[in-house]
Parts: sequence; structure tokens; C-alpha cells
Amino acid sequence: MTLTVKDLEALQTQCPDYRMELVNGEIIVMSPSGYESDEVATEVAAQLRNWVRPRRLGRVTGSSAGFILPNSDTRAPDVSFVQAERLRRSPRSFAEVTPDLAVEVKSPTDSITKLRNKIDQFLELGTRVGILINPEKEWVEIRRSGQDAIVLHNGDTITVPDLLPGWEVKVEDLWSPQFD
Repeated sequence: MTLTVKDLEALQTQCPDYRMELVNGEIIVMSPSGYESDEVATEVAAQLRNWVRPRRLGRVTGSSAGFILPNSDTRAPDVSFVQAERLRRSPRSFAEVTPDLAVEVKSPTDSITKLRNKIDQFLELGTRVGILINPEKEWVEIRRSGQDAIVLHNGDTITVPDLLPGWEVKVEDLWSPQFD
């Protein structure tokens, strides 16, 4: 039996405490992320929002914002950005648009291969840039459709000039601080 967005919405109404995605007609219940990975995702979202909001460039959301994709899947990246001209108003339910930027942060239970596949699916469906972040190994991978991934490490700077002109974040600024 192939499930639909309506089925997903109904199930989320019954189980509001669970994050879910609809992939290939199946509902996937998402496990909570690790503390560190969520802290890194929050830092990315904060860095993006602090750049995007005053410039009125678009919308930044976290892992609970779902997107109904052109292939009928409903997915939710850990962090996303949609340009203002593509999403003039925030929808009350899922956004029926592909995000311009999709960010995934590896948690201890995640598979790098599955996260790359998820980002690549977003890219195939119209997302312009995907960013995969691995806090455990302290690297960042910038992915674009039809191009080789760019891997960044501490000492490097993340930029996305075609999508977010002027936005820069040092890789090492993403990691959880240590309070010794």
C-alpha cells in the first residue's frame, strides 16, 4: 500500500511528538538526533538566519519543517533555506517547494551514505546546494548536482556565493564548544 501526504498528515496529528518523513510511499519515523549533532544544526541555522533575515533573502527552518517534493515524497532536512521569491509566505503545513539549500548533520546513528543519498535526492529535485556536516570527524561536504563534492575541514570557510552572497562561516565555528 502506497501512502500519501494526507496519510502522513493524519498520522502526525495522531502522533505529534514524532518526526516523520514520507519516502517512496512509506512513512519513516525519525529517531531523535544526538545532542551534539542537534547543537551543530542549531548553530548552522543560527548562522544562516542571522545572515538571511536582516537582508530579507528568504526563510530558514529546522528539522521539523517538511517539504512536499516534486516526486511526492515529504522530507525534512536538518536545516533548510528557501529564497524569498520562491516562498513569499510561510505555509501552515508542509511547503510545496524544494528548498534552495538543504543541510544534513550526521548524528551517531546516521549513515553517511544515506545522508548523501538524501541530499542527492534533494539536488535531483531542484535544490541548488546540499551541505553534509560530520561533527564526529569535523568535516563539511558541499554538494551540487553534476559536480564533485567539496570537502572542507577546520581552517576552511563555508561559502555559497551564488545563493548567499557574502555569507561565510568558518568550519571550526560549527562545532560544539568545550567548557573546561
